[in-house]
Amino acid sequence: MSRIPAIWLMAALPAWAAGPTFTKDVAPILYARCAGCHHANDIAPMPLITYQQARPWARAMREAVVSRKMPPWQADARYGDFVNDRRLSQTQIDVIKAWVEAGAPEGDEKDLPPAPVYDAGWRLGPPDAVIQIPKDYMVKAGGPDEYVYLTVPTGFDHDVWVRAVDLRPGDRRVVHHAHVYLHEPAKPEAKNAANAKAGPALTFREGGLTHIKPDAPVVDDGCASPDGGNWPGKHPSENGGMLGSYLPGKDPDVFPEGYARLIPAGSTVEFQVHYHPSGTESFTDRTSVGLYFAKEPPRQRLRRIDISNYLFLIPPGDADHRVTACYTFAQDVEFMSYTAHMHLRGRDMRFEAVHPDGRRETLFSVPNYDFNWQNEYQLRRPVPIEKGTRLEIVAHFDNSANKAGNPDPGKVVRWGEPSYEEMMDGWIEFILPENGPARPGTEVSQAR
Repeated sequence: MSRIPAIWLMAALPAWAAGPTFTKDVAPILYARCAGCHHANDIAPMPLITYQQARPWARAMREAVVSRKMPPWQADARYGDFVNDRRLSQTQIDVIKAWVEAGAPEGDEKDLPPAPVYDAGWRLGPPDAVIQIPKDYMVKAGGPDEYVYLTVPTGFDHDVWVRAVDLRPGDRRVVHHAHVYLHEPAKPEAKNAANAKAGPALTFREGGLTHIKPDAPVVDDGCASPDGGNWPGKHPSENGGMLGSYLPGKDPDVFPEGYARLIPAGSTVEFQVHYHPSGTESFTDRTSVGLYFAKEPPRQRLRRIDISNYLFLIPPGDADHRVTACYTFAQDVEFMSYTAHMHLRGRDMRFEAVHPDGRRETLFSVPNYDFNWQNEYQLRRPVPIEKGTRLEIVAHFDNSANKAGNPDPGKVVRWGEPSYEEMMDGWIEFILPENGPARPGTEVSQAR
């Protein structure tokens, strides 16, 4: 039997197989996939930029990546191809696992690539324009959750095209999430459909929060109702006014290359900030939004629609409660991104298209929803949707004692702004076809 030369065997092994080190093998993975959250003064609990920062967390890192808990990514791999997919490859997981099992060695400093640099708070670098909430907002220790709505003029005396939006909390310790909505001067009545102003007969305000009235009608199967699950007589707009969001785990809103959001002259923006107070200390917040202008006129305006059910009722102890919402498109469109939004009892959500010929197609699925990580899933290629296609959003809620984080499994749960109540929303960015449906090979690139 002939012997295989050892040099041949070594050439067939991965470069890290001889012994991965932090500087040469692990740091490039962390910088590419983890550091966006894991750097100083950001959402992650610890930075992972230097060896000294990462070494104490080595075993926890191994468990998190082997279980695919980190980086957070909830979309079912069978449906959709996403340009912002942050999952690690199996090779990258194997590198981190082997590094930890080898004792997490540091390696040679000369092998360390340049560390990413993050601006203090602005994740995309200095914005072209910054708009703040009007004044500092005091979030008192031990107080209840609050939803605060604040409207601010943009001050733009000419139309502006925006290629990216970064919504920055003034203090991440108390801002659970935030949205900023655009109100154009010609349509001052346009409001967030989830706002109490959209369903005043069925909602009430208590402190800084909006809730649905207990005697509001119950419609779990929105797809069986003429309003699709929306407020009675209301339908979502295909020019949804949300400009950007700050959500746990979500990146800034960076629109695809060649597309942008229009901010007409004289527009205002409305901040919706969800404050979740600390139990022991008061904080002052001054949330702001950074706008990044397009360098040239875009190919097309990027649009958005929010499809929601507001009238569901989840019984106490129900571990598998089904809620639906529907919308039928009156024109050809091309989907660009998907976002699933629920609260603490959310279990899974699925987007299905029922085409005019009756064909049913699953477009997107989040089988294990986690309220702590709410990603926007940006499609690599536009998904063409024909006029007359009905989009069905199907969600399941777990109101049992087995659901981790369930505030009270013995309580009836309905729509409401605080996280101890529930929401059921599917958010979609889309464009109008330029020259017929998108070609199968047309790829969407990220603007940077």
